[in-house]
Amino acid sequence: MNALKAQITEIFSSVQGEGIFVGARQIFVRFKRCNMACEFCDTPNEGTAKEYSSTVLMYEIKALDGSNGPHHSVSLTGGEPLVYAEFLKSTLPLLKKAGFKSYLETNGTLPDSLESVIDFIDIVAMDFKLPSSTGGRAYWKEHLEFLKIAARKKVFVKSVVTTDTKKEDIEKAVRLIRTVNKKIPFIMQPATPVKDFDKRPGENRLLEFLDIALKEKIENSRVIPQVHKILGVK
Repeated sequence: MNALKAQITEIFSSVQGEGIFVGARQIFVRFKRCNMACEFCDTPNEGTAKEYSSTVLMYEIKALDGSNGPHHSVSLTGGEPLVYAEFLKSTLPLLKKAGFKSYLETNGTLPDSLESVIDFIDIVAMDFKLPSSTGGRAYWKEHLEFLKIAARKKVFVKSVVTTDTKKEDIEKAVRLIRTVNKKIPFIMQPATPVKDFDKRPGENRLLEFLDIALKEKIENSRVIPQVHKILGVK
């Protein structure tokens, strides 16, 4: 794959449905590839994609902003945008020059890639991939290194919680946030069912997780579902 091009599955205008900027109007650029395969993923690495150069992508973004704007920011989502770090190096300066704010939605496991583009990022929406939620290995070391870099900019942390999520993982997550800066917001997001047999974590479980964060003095801790799924929009 040409490093100066990226596989993008869709570009569209909608409202942000997750995290502390929920409800904000954004342009979404959805990158295809990801370096993970979480059990709860609602955007699996499948479907058709088109290769974009930075120039063509900027043309599409400006056209969307002209017809549907103004927009709060451009959400770089996926997939995992930092898989395309070389492409972002050429695209992010163009976004900034055109007056757009960049909003990076990331799984927080590629700190070296973040370091290479952080100067041109405005907002980082960072996931903590809790092993009991994802069904995969832990990334605490990568998350800590990543969050230290992301903290140079506006950042918040989001963790998807499922019926399998263990409170020990929540405890580790909040301690890691405290290590960097206890003022970083922490969002616990109940997983949206993607299979017929999936269940959402119950109210008592969510309150237990929230209490853990608040007792650790992560005061800006909240439980926020995927609002765009509730609204029935992208």
